[in-house]
Amino acid sequence: MVLLSAGPGDLELLTLKAVRALAQAEVLLLDELVDPAIVELAPRARVVRVGKRGGCRSTPQDFICRLMRRCALQGQRVVRVKGGEALLFGRAGEEIAFLRAAGVAVRIINGVSAAFAAAAALGASLTHREHCHGLTLVTAHTADHGEPDWAALCATGTTLAIYMGMRRIDSLTHALLRHLPADTPAAVVQAASQPGEQRLLTTLSALASDAAGLSPGAPGVILVGRALGEALQTPVPAAAARAHATSVA
Repeated sequence: MVLLSAGPGDLELLTLKAVRALAQAEVLLLDELVDPAIVELAPRARVVRVGKRGGCRSTPQDFICRLMRRCALQGQRVVRVKGGEALLFGRAGEEIAFLRAAGVAVRIINGVSAAFAAAAALGASLTHREHCHGLTLVTAHTADHGEPDWAALCATGTTLAIYMGMRRIDSLTHALLRHLPADTPAAVVQAASQPGEQRLLTTLSALASDAAGLSPGAPGVILVGRALGEALQTPVPAAAARAHATSVA
């Protein structure tokens, strides 16, 4: 059983190990945010789409776990494909524990997470040594639908990469402004590495209002921190300029 990270969307970012696993797959369990063209790399596989997306009708997690277990115990080569990095905010821990309890060995293939693809799109280092000493990856809401401890996170002095925060961008911006200066650089990247990529470079005080011009409901990564100031000093790429112009019109 393989738990495979498909990266942020651009199939050229797949690892060679991932491509080999796909070529050998007999069953492909495909996440919602994965490029559908990935199935072309798994010509032998039966494809089962098990999409999960916040705010939309999703395949129940229990069904996915039981399907993986059944196919694996039947001796089939199963590849569970997750967007981004499989071990980051993707319920991989639940799936690994479920499979191990059933006696199914799990092999993990890592990939590029959306935060790193977003930083590459912006041409910015997330850990520029003149501005910060680390990176914090955090989801915008906890398992009980509460919020992270923004005060503690801001006190770390690290760049914040916030996942699953687009629907809460107003409230999280207000929360961050209680602990960070209003002129703190901030960015949003939607569909990082994909043809429809949108980039927004702004400041924390303008983040919520500027982001209103981006694609509503589309997943994106929110980046906040002084290191992004290096991106703000460079010419904004055409796609980002259009996104920013729309958001402030």
